[in-house]
Amino acid sequence: MNKDNNDKIVTLSKIKVACQNCSLHQLCLPLGLEGDDLDRLEAIIKRSHPLKKNEIAFHQGDKFQAVYAIRAGSIKTYSVADDGSEQITGFYLPGELVGLDAISEDSHPCSAKALETTSYCEIPFSRLESLSSELPSLQHQLLKIMSKEITHDANLLMLLGKKTADERLASLLLSLSSRLSNRGFSATEFNLSMSRNDIASYLGLAVETVSRLFTRFQEQDLIKVDGKFVQLLSLDNIKSMVADCSNNKHSSNTPNTA
Repeated sequence: MNKDNNDKIVTLSKIKVACQNCSLHQLCLPLGLEGDDLDRLEAIIKRSHPLKKNEIAFHQGDKFQAVYAIRAGSIKTYSVADDGSEQITGFYLPGELVGLDAISEDSHPCSAKALETTSYCEIPFSRLESLSSELPSLQHQLLKIMSKEITHDANLLMLLGKKTADERLASLLLSLSSRLSNRGFSATEFNLSMSRNDIASYLGLAVETVSRLFTRFQEQDLIKVDGKFVQLLSLDNIKSMVADCSNNKHSSNTPNTA
């Protein structure tokens, strides 16, 4: 192979990780990327100005052009019904990609709004797709993230269709705990940037039910709430509560062969 062809090959040493606490951490660090040349990465990533609380990243129906990697803050996605009501479809935290669900239809099926001041990187998907075709390991990481999106959707359907109100809230708290912990944040202390209305919409519950659940969980010494700041006082008990309910349902659905 001649030198000109070698120069055209995209090598791992030509890309350097630019962000630690964003989706690029998941996309890039597993590849063992190193080196000083940021040209390829800078050509793909646009570091956008921060979104203020309630500002929109994209609207439902917008043409799909990019995915968004959250660097700090949080975003909610939601669809708008014919009557104008919002159905919350997801909460996205630092290190997560927003917008992947638009790939199949080439338009966003939901809107994305900042829950607080949020900084993010805008990644044009066509360029990310092109780079991933040159870097099989990057392509593999993208597929893993898309697989997680599918799993999330399946879990949401189960959450809304199978679980009790207590399980739903416990599952959400455990999900936030796990995702934050995976990114180096505390697993037991964090701010709930989403409102009670947002939580109720996401979990398919009435706002009054969500408020009662938070009160009950505090009375049971499972959590401590101070405004939006939440402490999980007994992570194991919250986990066992979800597991026990699932096991009980499994047992109750077992056919009686006697």
